Amino acid sequence: MDPAYTIKRSPKRKKLTITVERDRSVVVHVPESTPEETIREVVESKRQWIYEKTRHAQKYQERPHPPGKELVSGEAALYLGREYRVEVIPTDSTEIRFERRFFIPASLVGERRSVLRNWYVNRARERILPKVKSIAVMLGVEFTSAKIVDNRFRWGSCTVKNNVNLNWRLIKAPMFVIDYVIVHELAHLLEANHTPRFWNIVRTHAPKMEKARSWLRENGQVLEQDI
Repeated sequence: MDPAYTIKRSPKRKKLTITVERDRSVVVHVPESTPEETIREVVESKRQWIYEKTRHAQKYQERPHPPGKELVSGEAALYLGREYRVEVIPTDSTEIRFERRFFIPASLVGERRSVLRNWYVNRARERILPKVKSIAVMLGVEFTSAKIVDNRFRWGSCTVKNNVNLNWRLIKAPMFVIDYVIVHELAHLLEANHTPRFWNIVRTHAPKMEKARSWLRENGQVLEQDI
């Protein structure tokens, strides 16, 4: 029985590629005119690879704690790879303050999932988007736009229109991990597929690539939690 997969066609795509998303779904990206039979043959040839990817123990393990729990003093929240203490304080302010710890107005505690999310998104725009520009210059590539997006199952993507999208949850990761993800996506502007040349480009411009990949494998589920 062939693995279940979704086909995404694009007139700008030149080669067939297969991706396994973080929700275990298999997506086949193909040029617009690729015959169904060709797609089936390629998927069948990659059956073992797909099987291994969709059963990755660390990548797809259940999250230990459900998202959306209430914030309480004494908890810790991730930011740039470090955990910082959360303190709920009585104040008339409606904004989170970060000074080596998170000071959360008591009036915001009941908002649960959104209490830190907006803060993270704003920090991601401030810290990550400028890095996209500087790394693009380093790589000698040009992109159309860079955006912070909400995508639970991908850390980043580079579209056929050269738009770079980065998951806001990356702001919780160390900077070397953020740099790796940015380099990875921008490298697709030089090499569309994950060829040896692609990985050489990424490794050259993100020397901590293996360390970053390992960190994401071990901590990806933690980043996906709301706190």
